[in-house]
Amino acid sequence: MSVQDVDDFLRQNRAEAERVDTFRGYWESEKHWEARREFILRNMSDFDDEQLDHLLSLSMVWANNVFMGCRYNAELLERVKGMAEGIVVEDAPVFKTRDEIMKKQQSR
Repeated sequence: MSVQDVDDFLRQNRAEAERVDTFRGYWESEKHWEARREFILRNMSDFDDEQLDHLLSLSMVWANNVFMGCRYNAELLERVKGMAEGIVVEDAPVFKTRDEIMKKQQSR
């Protein structure tokens, strides 16, 4: 689902668009929200209403990893990265771990 596909879906499904927009956090920039909204929309069909909180949590894990560099266990990151496959985030920040920074400095 491309950005255009998401926009088309939201135009054609106003009620669903309004429902999904209620999941936006007040702290999310437009760029952050658009990416997380796409994550949610891509994966909604795999979760029923009782599992919606779980999907929203997974979307936050993915967004936190992409936009803030938060780290989670490898199994969880692998799952959310698979769920986000194909989502393009332009100018996403690149984070390095302390170990990567230290290794680079030691090699100088």
